[in-house]
Amino acid sequence: MSAGGGTKAIIAALLANAGIAVAKFVGYLITGSSSMLAESVHSLADTSNQGLLLLGQKTAKRKANVEHPFGYGRDRYFYSFIVALMLFTLGSAFALYEGIHKLQHPEPLSSPLVAVIILVVAIGLETYSFRTAIVESRLIKGDATWWQFIRQSRTPELPVVLLEDAGALFGLVFALIGVGLATITGDPVWDSIGTLTIGVLLGVIAIILIIEMKSLLIGEGATPTELDTIVDELAAGRIERVIHIKTQYIGPDELLVAAKVAMTSGLPVEDVAQAIDDAEQRVRAKVPAARLIYIEPDLDRSTAPTS
Repeated sequence: MSAGGGTKAIIAALLANAGIAVAKFVGYLITGSSSMLAESVHSLADTSNQGLLLLGQKTAKRKANVEHPFGYGRDRYFYSFIVALMLFTLGSAFALYEGIHKLQHPEPLSSPLVAVIILVVAIGLETYSFRTAIVESRLIKGDATWWQFIRQSRTPELPVVLLEDAGALFGLVFALIGVGLATITGDPVWDSIGTLTIGVLLGVIAIILIIEMKSLLIGEGATPTELDTIVDELAAGRIERVIHIKTQYIGPDELLVAAKVAMTSGLPVEDVAQAIDDAEQRVRAKVPAARLIYIEPDLDRSTAPTS
């Protein structure tokens, strides 16, 4: 997917979260609900996160130079990793702290109807953001399940936005349940339980994102399907077989391919060079992300006669 492939989903999430954060904080000031405060901080963190994702997309477009000969594509992985850390620290940790604090020192809610109205509106806005992320993701997801897409995607922004929006939706539902039960029963403990549930939910999502973004930042190779395609396209024409191959995504849209291939023996240098050029064209036609291809020709010694 191109660098702008997830921009629409990111912007939709940013606008939705910014508006929701303001509304939730106003609701917290009116009601004193800890669930509303936790959700306010959550939405504020999400808004900052979308800004970081957009910043990562911008800085990743810088041209390669002597110091960074492969470019800055991994900036998108770096900022996505920072987003995961912020979701854990600002979202999960704060919600857990606030929930425990209000459990120890419960306070009755004032004007709970205001909180309910704000949460219902927020659910509507967050649903729009989540739907946008789903539509954008389906363009590249293919036949993979959603979990496979999150685990296997080499493009970090959409999995991040998907999980953030899913967490936000469930968090809003938990907050609504907490406020509702606290109002019906008159026991503010339910509001605290809702806050703790939000903290646990965000913690789980943050840990998943941290693991996935760390893996991308370190460097992941081509997917199994991509690797099979690359090997098949290389082992054609005057290339007899691929002796060994290594791949690595140096950015979401840029795959590095290094391979040693067995050539037909007795070929002139010109034919070897042409065979390599043809192989590169075949690979790029089937796997456009394979922009950097280095092929080392060799003889297939595995089939050479022994004396």
